[in-house]
Amino acid sequence: MNAVLRELVERGGGLVTRAVAEQVVPEWTLRRACGSGDLVRVLPEVFVAAHLLRDRPEQRIGPAAIGRLDPAVGVRAAQAWADGRGALSHLSALAAWGLRRPRAGDLLHLSASAGAGIRSRPGVAVHRRQGLLLAPPHVVVRRGLSVTRLEQALVDSWPMLPPGERRAPVIRAVNDRLTTPERLVEALGAAPKLRDRAALRTLLARLGEGCRSPLEIWGHEQVFTGRGMPAFRRQARVRVGRRTMYLDLFAERERVNIELDGATTHGDPRQREIDLRRDALLATVGIVVVRFAHRRLVHETDEVRRETLAILARRATATG
Repeated sequence: MNAVLRELVERGGGLVTRAVAEQVVPEWTLRRACGSGDLVRVLPEVFVAAHLLRDRPEQRIGPAAIGRLDPAVGVRAAQAWADGRGALSHLSALAAWGLRRPRAGDLLHLSASAGAGIRSRPGVAVHRRQGLLLAPPHVVVRRGLSVTRLEQALVDSWPMLPPGERRAPVIRAVNDRLTTPERLVEALGAAPKLRDRAALRTLLARLGEGCRSPLEIWGHEQVFTGRGMPAFRRQARVRVGRRTMYLDLFAERERVNIELDGATTHGDPRQREIDLRRDALLATVGIVVVRFAHRRLVHETDEVRRETLAILARRATATG
């Protein structure tokens, strides 16, 4: 490869566009580098160093050249091709927001305005959106990449994910305080025809009520609602001395805190010690902590419900 072109490619992290290359070398130099196999065209006007392409079948290679790149390089190639006319969106935006692990061979997603002048290519899906502005609040820059705002990315990605994987990015985004259930509800309101929209609406309602994990949602829907159950405060904030704690389900009148222990906490001595210290601290202000393990919540639902009602009744009598 021509030395000047090689330096240009190296400065670009293995990637160069025709517009940039032809500012310093003649067009035939770029054509010769492709002919010799040093560079590979992965998108119109976008070229990468050939050694960056993965050829091992176990790495889930897609049919398009861009799908044979490391995901980070593929994203840069797509952005270079879009050249300010589109932003990462849908599942690609989720990866940029850190809510999904990208994999080699994944289809890349860009959103563009109706008249942007770019269209889908092998390995890249372009979604046209009426009224899209490639500027805040529609699009933001994250880690140097132009991406659709998080709420839009989560709503757009919902029907694309397998049903068992849909809730995790939404729950994590809320738990990490990247967004709120209210902002997501607003974004969902602009997508009346979204596939499986009702399931996302229900999830957002549960998050709005204070649920912060799949287990808490299960408990809310299957165990701790209905006849006889109080209106629990979810993720209730309690301060004891200098420490602030958040309680899974707090029956304020009875001073009972129901804690839902996930499957991963079972058998962890360190977590057990943390829980015991926390429970003892709550006891100093008259709050009784009742813990239910994941197994019991899922497999002994009726018994857990009966025990909870009995504890609440006893506490109501004692505190009354």
